[in-house]
Formats: sequence, C-alpha cells, structure tokens
Amino acid sequence: MLWRHGQTIWNVERRFQGQSDIPLDDTGVRQAERAARLLAALRPDLIVSSDLRRATGTAAPLSRITGLPVSADKDLRERHGGAWEGLADTEIRERYPAAHATWSPPEGEPSEAVGERVSGALQRVTASLPEDGLAVVVSHGAAIRLGMARLLNIPEELWGVFGPLANCAWSVIGSGRTRWRVLEHNAGTLPEPVLGDDR
Repeated sequence: MLWRHGQTIWNVERRFQGQSDIPLDDTGVRQAERAARLLAALRPDLIVSSDLRRATGTAAPLSRITGLPVSADKDLRERHGGAWEGLADTEIRERYPAAHATWSPPEGEPSEAVGERVSGALQRVTASLPEDGLAVVVSHGAAIRLGMARLLNIPEELWGVFGPLANCAWSVIGSGRTRWRVLEHNAGTLPEPVLGDDR
C-alpha cells in the first residue's frame, strides 16, 4: 500500500515541495489520524516511510494505533525539485515556461531517476515482508506515481496515465503470478469534514 502524506501549507499554496522538509499543517494531521484508523483495520505487518517530516508525521498515528515501528528510507523521498523548490505554480510557469511544459525542473531530479530510486525501495520493502504480508509505505505524490509506474514496467511516456494522489490517499499494488498489478488507486479520498469557521 502506497500512502501519500497529508496536507501541508505548501500544498495549499501550490508550492513545489520536492525534498524541502515541510511539516503537516493542522488539516494534514487530521487527515493522517483519520486514514490511520482505516488502515490499521487492514492489520499491516510493516510501516516504511520517507524520512521527510510530512511523511513521518503521516505515518506516526498508524504506528501508535498498530504498535508497529516506522522504518525510514530516504529513497522514498519526493522528487528533488532543484530551482523549483519553494516556488508557487504560477512562479514556475512564469520563470521556467519551457521546463514547465516538459515538467523538467532545472537542477532537479529526472523522472526516470525518481522511478528507479523509488521502485528499488519498494522492492526492498516487499522482500522484507512475510508471505501475504501487507506493508504501508508512506511517501509523496510524484515519488509514488513514478515509482509505481516503474515497478509495473509501464513505459515512461505513459507514466502520466496515473492521475495524482490526493493528500493522505493511497494506491494498492500487489504481485500476481508473473507481474505487479494495481488493485486500487487514489483510495481513501473522502472530503474533509466542515468544522465551522476555524477550518
């Protein structure tokens, strides 16, 4: 199970986070708590997380509920955004129109490298699971999408077929007899409850 971290203020501001270590905001904390209750019912055997705070903060409630420790793996980090990190989407479009058109951040990590890095981490996680075991891997939107596509052997020009994961949503992949397959994508995306004027 590949679980995207909860919301951060940079998500709200539509800023490119990349490997900048941004924590969850209050909404993200609530998202993680709610999702953890759902995921704990699946009785995972292992929790592995990116070492960035927004991922470890998302994994923490699941760890508390299940009693499982969280193992950190820096290979599950988000794509390094180079010159784009911290910039809003409008700023990226204005300053880097050609790079934005191909989604290639200057001085950033190429999509293929992210796919290789994350799929390697996913294979290591899988190798450490008991037969028919379940791992919850907490990572980031692009890292999950690119790593999952690489693991599934989808050609790079088709990696965009997976739409983005919402904050605190997850995808489920499993290994069949001969290959990996997608069992669910963007699951757990219920709207945030309205809490009144303080939201």
